[in-house]
Amino acid sequence: MRIFDPHIHMTSRTTDDYETMFEVGVRALVEPAFWLGQPRTTVGSFTDYFDALIGWERFRAAQFGIRHHCTIALNPKEANDPRCAVVLDVLPRYLAKDGVVAVGEVGYDSMTPAEDDAFARQMELAIEHDLPVLVHTPHRDKLAGTHRTLAVVEESGIAPERVVVDHLNEMTVELVKESGCWMGFSIYPDTKMDELRMVTILQEYGTDQVLVNSAADWGRSDPLKTYRTGQQMLEAGFTEDEVDKVLWRNPVDFYGQSGRLALDELPGFASSADTFAGNSVLRGGRQ
Repeated sequence: MRIFDPHIHMTSRTTDDYETMFEVGVRALVEPAFWLGQPRTTVGSFTDYFDALIGWERFRAAQFGIRHHCTIALNPKEANDPRCAVVLDVLPRYLAKDGVVAVGEVGYDSMTPAEDDAFARQMELAIEHDLPVLVHTPHRDKLAGTHRTLAVVEESGIAPERVVVDHLNEMTVELVKESGCWMGFSIYPDTKMDELRMVTILQEYGTDQVLVNSAADWGRSDPLKTYRTGQQMLEAGFTEDEVDKVLWRNPVDFYGQSGRLALDELPGFASSADTFAGNSVLRGGRQ
């Protein structure tokens, strides 16, 4: 089983996590910029964090045979702090960096006017930089937040297939599927979504435009949830090819739209011919 985790916060994880992830087949991942738990009050704290995502964390992952990519954004929770608004002005220099494969996480936390503004401005940046977008849907009032999210996506003019709407559940999946956006699911031990529910959704809605991630932040989480979902899919009767589509080819197809995926061979990696399946844009990417 080969795995590309499309949303995992490795800054919060240990080297042991990298080792066990590699053992179960994780060979690539995307780490979205997010709220670290402690409020940040100056632009410098954000730029230091962004520098770590495109530098140190990428290096750290490579030591364990895993290709690290990231997304960059002002997250919706901190968009409500006026001291953080200036972060929007420094994003363009990071969105031009190698290894940055999308704008994200953007979207809603509490659905405030400040979040509206930050969301809309970052959708504009995604279009300007020709990058896909990773959207965070709120944990509270999720259905209303998803409706509002899709309205902003439509208003932005971006092609829906360049947007993944994440943290979905049974109440929101059909809405996003009908929009043409990609559907993202975070698999957690206690909250959001678990493996059994995820398999039921896949049985009902299919495997097209679905991204399954472990998120694995600083709370109670599990960086092997992508692997465990793949195992649950096999037990439910999905084929190995269908598992590979969900856990590898779909993330490659979505983030490959950036032209910046770096999936050249690492120790234990599948051969180039098997891995890239003719998608030449993934080798080396756009500079």
